[in-house]
Amino acid sequence: MSLRARFTEELKAAMRAGDTARTSTIRMITAKLKDADIASRPSGVDQIPEEQITSMLRGMVKSRRESVEMYRQGNRPELAEKEEAEIAVIESFLPQQMDEAAMQAAVQDAVAETGASSVKDMGKVMAVLKAKHAAVLDMAKAGPMVKAALGG
Repeated sequence: MSLRARFTEELKAAMRAGDTARTSTIRMITAKLKDADIASRPSGVDQIPEEQITSMLRGMVKSRRESVEMYRQGNRPELAEKEEAEIAVIESFLPQQMDEAAMQAAVQDAVAETGASSVKDMGKVMAVLKAKHAAVLDMAKAGPMVKAALGG
């Protein structure tokens, strides 16, 4: 089932269950998706592909995590909890992320594949990781691992 179809089905289920927080978050996701679709129209694309939807969702999670941090610093725990609830809903649509061990193995494979020997080759390794594991690999966590693997 495509992500778009999942959004629709989950929205219907949340509305039937009377789960207002989940309904609100899914509506926010679909609105952002509609904006992204509209923004891509000048380039001749009616609907953005699944990979871009996934990256859009990751961006939404990232911005909410930053908000949670700021709310905690500002002593606003109720707003932080609301953002965390939204993060949980958004993450339910994302593919399961790699664990640390799998991430390390993927980094080692990418380093071996590219023949990288120093931090100067980090871009090549990151490109291979992104090409092979973009959906299930957190690139923000992969960067420091690659750097460490290359002796940086």
